[in-house]
Amino acid sequence: MARINLLPWRADRRKQREREFYMMLAASAVAAILVFLGASYWMGQRIENQGDRNTYLEKQIKLLDEKIETIKNLERVRTQLLARKQIIEDLQSNRSQMVHLFDQLAKTIPEGTRLTSLKQAGDKLTLEGVAESSTRVATYMKSLENSPYLGKTDLAKIESKEGAPGADKKMPYVFSLSVTTKKSEDPAGSTDADGKPIAGADATSAVATDPKDAAKPADLGEQLNSAAAQLNAKSPPGKPAAEEKKP
Repeated sequence: MARINLLPWRADRRKQREREFYMMLAASAVAAILVFLGASYWMGQRIENQGDRNTYLEKQIKLLDEKIETIKNLERVRTQLLARKQIIEDLQSNRSQMVHLFDQLAKTIPEGTRLTSLKQAGDKLTLEGVAESSTRVATYMKSLENSPYLGKTDLAKIESKEGAPGADKKMPYVFSLSVTTKKSEDPAGSTDADGKPIAGADATSAVATDPKDAAKPADLGEQLNSAAAQLNAKSPPGKPAAEEKKP
């Protein structure tokens, strides 16, 4: 006799497949959640690590900025020190310039010419005076240009005051010259106009002849004016001041 199964086996198989499907779906969901959590944790660690690196880099950048500012300050100090050093070197190289300048002013002035004022602005020297004629002024300009401590000479003004009230009858011509001075290249041991070494570092002490002159003017223009007054006071009209130094 044939054996026939009358139970609903198809329904049981369908239910078993549904259970297997839901179990696989739940396992997939759990796996997806685990993967998502793992990825989130890994990404959070990466972000935190990058934040720490950024914080470290910011600190290092601040330290470098402070070092750069320190270097800039040192550069500014170095520039100032170099500028001071250059000024000191210029003063040291020109310590004997005033002595030679006064000596040349006394030696180059020709007969029949007298200086009335001297002014200096930088390397420009302005000489004003009176002369017997324009020829005397031309001779004076040539003598200045031949001087090793004076350079190019420009005639700013020459005017005849003959017959004018208060004018010098023997020297009626009033002139004004602009002279370029040269830097002295003498060594540290400066010498005066007679070739004697100057004790000390200030060249203006060589031209001081009395206690009043020993008080050194603070300005170079005042020194020149003082020296010009001495030269003009010692030289009579019509005779150059250079003749006063001859033995």
